[in-house]
Amino acid sequence: MNDRPFLSVVIPFLDEEENVASVHQEISEALGGGPSYEVIFLDDGSRDGTWRVVKEIAARDPKVRGLRLGRNFGQSAALAVGFVRARGEVVVTMDGDGQNDPADIPRLLEKLAQDFDVVSGWRRGRKDPFLTRVLPSRVANRIVAWATGAPFHDFGCTLKAYRREVAAELPLYGEMHRFLPALALAAGARVAEIPVAHRPRRRGRSKYGLGRTFKVPLDLMTVKFLADYSMKPLYVFGGAGLALCAAGAAAAGFTLWEKIARGVWVHRNPLLLVAVFLFILGAQLFLMGLLAELVIRVGHRARGAPAAPVREETP
Repeated sequence: MNDRPFLSVVIPFLDEEENVASVHQEISEALGGGPSYEVIFLDDGSRDGTWRVVKEIAARDPKVRGLRLGRNFGQSAALAVGFVRARGEVVVTMDGDGQNDPADIPRLLEKLAQDFDVVSGWRRGRKDPFLTRVLPSRVANRIVAWATGAPFHDFGCTLKAYRREVAAELPLYGEMHRFLPALALAAGARVAEIPVAHRPRRRGRSKYGLGRTFKVPLDLMTVKFLADYSMKPLYVFGGAGLALCAAGAAAAGFTLWEKIARGVWVHRNPLLLVAVFLFILGAQLFLMGLLAELVIRVGHRARGAPAAPVREETP
């Protein structure tokens, strides 16, 4: 491939030996008559024959590139590698279990062409067990949408299309892949959502269980902080620190009043210890906020990064 393709399709696999070939065939059929494209198959530490199948497909199809990670790092890390290695102007991500339909990719591209930066799929008719997968996912989606203000119904759908420059700026670590549309929206990107097909798993076993749902509140706190306070952490730490210092000062003032008005000796009043504890804790939080501000400033100066992304520029 000498010319840079227009589209990069990034697909992470984990023990999906039985699905790799069918996913490749469906992608070829869906994109065969469309724009130039490449397919990046990421083996995220599979223990079966997934990598062998990927190598066989890459050997006979020049559009396919295979990348094998040293161990299972998780979907976010795998997608991060795919974003870095992708050469297309548009990056599409999808699951490797065969439940996403590659025939929806042209529809994502059409929507993206309507001046959007990110288009996310919405598995409206999801074909998964209701109690263990669908119901917890709906609850989590409602919570995430409420907390982040992102107008999406399905944050967990991997089938998404990104403009390359937007994808390159999104933080991808931990389990952040679920919240990429919300993070993109917080960064000023234009986002949209369209219904996509969802099919039952025909081969292999799901790698996701009910336990993943309990991680959502923790990840959501991270996303909320990154979206609202990543550029001004002093507002969080400093605000909490000032509130605790004020509470400590109030407790100390009440201790003094009790000594003067009621004759209660300080060493017999536990409020003094509470006042000292609150004031010290508040001061520490305030200093943490100042240190966080310094880290952000130094990081931006070192990378030469602007305070806010520039979307358009006049000639």
